[in-house]
Amino acid sequence: MKTEKQAFDEAELELLKEGLKRTYKERFLMATQLYKIQQTMQKAVITHKPFIAK
Repeated sequence: MKTEKQAFDEAELELLKEGLKRTYKERFLMATQLYKIQQTMQKAVITHKPFIAK
């Protein structure tokens, strides 16, 4: 169990280090892309049309 926690902590630190290597422009572009996706998903409407065989 302890090795799983250590592996998780190491993976988390690796992700943080990778994030710090990115430039401000890359961070901004990623944030705007995520924001656009969020806006699209908020406006999305799910409709169900039952299948009618003719």
